[in-house]
Order: sequence, then structure tokens, then C-alpha cells
Amino acid sequence: MNSVQRQKLVLFGAGKIGRSFIGQLFSTGGYEVVFIDTRKDIIEALNHRGHYKVIIKSEKEEILNITNVRGVYAGDKQEVTNEIATASLLAVSVGLEGLDRIFPLLAEGLIKRQANDKTSALDIIIAENMRDADSYFEKNLKKQLPAEYPFDRLVGLVETSIGKMVPIMQKKDLQEDILQVFAEPYNTLILNKKGFKNPIPAINGLSPKENMKAWVDRKLFIHNLGHSAAAYLGYVYNPGFIYMHEVLAVSELYEKVRETMLQSADILLKKYPGEFTTVQLEEHIDDLLLRFKNISLGDTVFRVGCDLLRKLGPQDRLAGAIKSALELKLGYNKILFALVCGCHFRAKDEDGRMFSGDFEFIRLYRKGIQTILTDLCGFDKIIDRQLLAEAEQLDSDLRKFIISDL
Repeated sequence: MNSVQRQKLVLFGAGKIGRSFIGQLFSTGGYEVVFIDTRKDIIEALNHRGHYKVIIKSEKEEILNITNVRGVYAGDKQEVTNEIATASLLAVSVGLEGLDRIFPLLAEGLIKRQANDKTSALDIIIAENMRDADSYFEKNLKKQLPAEYPFDRLVGLVETSIGKMVPIMQKKDLQEDILQVFAEPYNTLILNKKGFKNPIPAINGLSPKENMKAWVDRKLFIHNLGHSAAAYLGYVYNPGFIYMHEVLAVSELYEKVRETMLQSADILLKKYPGEFTTVQLEEHIDDLLLRFKNISLGDTVFRVGCDLLRKLGPQDRLAGAIKSALELKLGYNKILFALVCGCHFRAKDEDGRMFSGDFEFIRLYRKGIQTILTDLCGFDKIIDRQLLAEAEQLDSDLRKFIISDL
């Protein structure tokens, strides 16, 4: 019979966040980190070397050597379920599009784990930026598990707020070393204190919170909103901008982005009374803007702004904030302006290509801004008619100054 091995983190996802943030935190904290991934080349390199580099991009570059790591190919079902059954902790960082594929594997591992030890609970750290992540995981895992499985007793679902910025790496850097990953110095993982069944791991960098929903919304409606607003306003101002630091070096853009973030901060203050203060949120905004301006990180306008179908989605950073503003009877004009600018976003990657999913967005936008606001953002034609009229005017004004293939 296999028994649970203490201090072993099984991590689904050996991507940039998985390696630079979650894997780095737990490896440094004394855990063996076992990556599960679909990329055989990454898994083979991890097993061949047993370590990888995280290069911290700041004024002074720092190289972290992350050790005590190995990998398992996601297609090796038996090995994956064995790892889950003997893990002391599990984390998921595969991106929203990859979640559905991992639930059957997680369920099989949990069943095997219970067969080995009927009392061993497993905490699952959901390292994805999504609202109500714990409910989503519970619903989808229970579909894969027997009805009699004691889910509430054996599974802890721990929501997180992922604030670490990891840029797209250029081809030359990936060719130099398939495992190396660039990241900013920020290294705090905010997570739900109430989600754990076992004691919270005592490692540096974990920041457990009582009211996790408030902190997930802080990430979405200040960090994500501000980042995207900078990309969208920056692109409209100068489509030739490549890097985020170029955008925020323009004082006019810096101030507009900051004002947009402050407008969203007002929403959070009213939505979660007592959780944040005005001073705390202003300090957070100024710290974020400083991080967004990090020249060494080399974060691109393309990366921050692309994937419009998701980022302009009904519950995401811009539309979601506006809906909260409407509910709370607060101002939203600056956030709406950023959303309309997003409709004109056409940035390209280093190969001169747009994000593939953004072509579908452009197809929708050609039907008019109201189609975006109703069909994609989820605003109501009748109830939100004033907002739709405001957006129509903003869009018309922007079109006069933008020359692009819309």
C-alpha cells in the first residue's frame, strides 16, 4: 500500500506561472515538486536535469535555481494517479482552457487515494485567476466521482489570487533553455484561508485571507483592469508601442490608467465595506503601476491586451467592474472608455501575428459596438440603454482618430 509522502506538491501545469511562481514557492519552501504536463519535452527536461532557472527581471537581475523537481507526462494515467494518491498537497495551474481535461485524472487520483487511506484529505490549490473557482471545481469533480465519495471531508478547494506577472519570452530565450522562465520580483500567493482541510503550509510567500472573494475581485478589478486599460489606451494612443513601459512613460496615459483604476477601487470599497481602505487601495494601485513600468520585465502590449473574447467577457475585468458599478450606482465612465478602446485593440506578437481568437472578436465588432456590449459583455439592450448610447458615442469619437482594419 502506498502512503502519503509529506512535503510533496503535485502541480498540474509546468507553464510559466507553474514554474516561476507555484513551483518556485514550494520548492524553496522545502517541498518536492512534481509537475504534470502534456508537453513531453518539458517533462523530459525536468527529469533529465532535476532543476531549472527562474530569472527575476528587475533593476538588478537575479537567477534562482529551483531544485528538487521532476515531471510526469499527463498521458501516463497510472503514474499521474499514483502521484495524486501519495501527494501531501496538489495545485492546478493549467489555464482555464485546460481545466476540463484534468478533472477525470484528479478524480481517479482521489479515488485511489481514498482506497489507500480513507482519512487522508487532499487540499487542491487552484492557481487560476477565476471567480468562484472552488464552486467550479467542486461541481466538475463531483461529476467524475462516485456519489458516495466523502467529498466534503477529503477534498479542500483553495481559491487563489495570482498577481505575479510573467512575460511572453522571445524565441531566442526559449531556444537557449527550454526550462528557464522570466518573472517579476513579486512573489506573494494570496489564497483562501477557509479552503484548507489540512494545516496551511508554513512557507514564505503564502498570504491566507478570510474574505477570499474580495481579494479575487481586487485582483480582477484593479490589477487585471488596470493592466488591460493600459494596453488598450496605449494601443489607441500609439499602435507602434511594443512594451508596457512605453505606454506608462507617457504621463497623460499614466494618469488616465491610474484614474480608471481608482474608479474601480471605489467599487471595491462599497462592495466590500471594511475589507479595504482608500489608502490601502491607492497604495496598491501605485505599486502596480510601478510594476507595470518594469523595463527589465519586457512585458508587451500584445500579451497584456490580447484574448479579447475573454478579457471583455461578461464577468471579467472591464464588463464585470461596470456591472458592479451599475448595481452600486457608482461612476463607470473611465472603465467604459477602456472597454471601448479594447474594441480597437489589434496588437501583434513578435512574428507580426494577432492572437488567433481575436479574429472572432473582430468579426463580432464589425456588427457594431452594441453587438460586443450585448452579445459578448452581457449588457441588456433595454435596462442598459444609457450605457449602450454612451459606448456608441465613445466608439464613434475613437473611429475618427484611428486608422485600422476594423
